[in-house]
Amino acid sequence: MGYENGCILCGDEIIYLDSAKKMTCAVCGKEFESNAVCKNGHYVCDVCHAEAAYAVIKYVCLKSKSKNPVEIMEEIIKSPAVHVHGPEYHVIVSSVLLTAYHNAGGDLDLEPALDAAKMRGMKVIGGFCGLAGACGAGISSGIFLSIALKTTPLSDTNWGLGMQLTSACLGEIGKTGGPRCCKRDSFTSIKTTVAFVKSELGVAMELPEKIVCRYSADNHECLKDKCPYYPKEE
Repeated sequence: MGYENGCILCGDEIIYLDSAKKMTCAVCGKEFESNAVCKNGHYVCDVCHAEAAYAVIKYVCLKSKSKNPVEIMEEIIKSPAVHVHGPEYHVIVSSVLLTAYHNAGGDLDLEPALDAAKMRGMKVIGGFCGLAGACGAGISSGIFLSIALKTTPLSDTNWGLGMQLTSACLGEIGKTGGPRCCKRDSFTSIKTTVAFVKSELGVAMELPEKIVCRYSADNHECLKDKCPYYPKEE
């Protein structure tokens, strides 16, 4: 839907307010509290922003046989339904990890796991990284592990493992600094999770020999050489 950068309706810059205000979604007409609106006054809720992307995520994951979550993510983000930035990444990270984990031998019923990832990831609002100091990509890795291990608030060891993984992901994401890039942060969270799962659970997912981002031209705030995935000339 719409423009790749900024407002998906007009392409203009998104402004983040100091405090949330009641706004009406320009697509579905429902009212929400939000900190984000474009310069032209357009507000699009998270569901309308990412609805088409959610269908792509589930479709790609259910047909994939890959053990490599980055490879699965690359297949998803090729779709025009997936924007440069957006709350869909809060579902993408957990979904590709669940898929790769399942394909690598993890004990998991994939389709209901993907449905749970969508339900939980959609609760992490757009812009959460800046509004709460916790990137949704890192939280999505925690969502992955909680689903994979069937963790509840009353779990023992698994409860702690989820916290350790989310903390590790957020720590690695924070090292690069801002502004946010959903692809950079997702790559970092996935890479951190693959190593954690192999060490703690003994399930060996796969990663590319080198993760290279091919989307820097689409991101107006790209860190370029400061990003660990920016394509550098050999």
